[in-house]
Amino acid sequence: MLSDNDEELIAIATEAISQRYRNRWQEVGAAMRTRDGRIVTGVNIDAYVGRNAVCAEAIAIGRAITETGDHGIETIVAVRHPKPGEPGTIAVVSPCGPCRELIHDYDANARVIVPDSGRAPKVVSIGELLPNKYRRGND
Repeated sequence: MLSDNDEELIAIATEAISQRYRNRWQEVGAAMRTRDGRIVTGVNIDAYVGRNAVCAEAIAIGRAITETGDHGIETIVAVRHPKPGEPGTIAVVSPCGPCRELIHDYDANARVIVPDSGRAPKVVSIGELLPNKYRRGND
């Protein structure tokens, strides 16, 4: 069951992408709560060359670090805005593989809000989403 803080993050991510949605350019919004209690948002940055795109979660993490330094990720969520004519509403989405790696790199104890097979979203640990994390050398 989601806490009020979790519901608040979903609402803030939804507001972020609602305000900045541009079909084929900005379709995903993210919100994260840092361990010092700040809430930071981001929207994805798309590009004509796909590998140059940056996910909303990465933008939020980057903003948090840029603004006040790395204070860890308490909870993070991403939501996707449907394309014009696509059925449905803005909904929670799971982080992609590279974002799972990034979240884990910046806080191995982060909580992540994810969809739950048509039920209400749920919270899992980043370790549950990425059980066999890549490590460099002696990390």
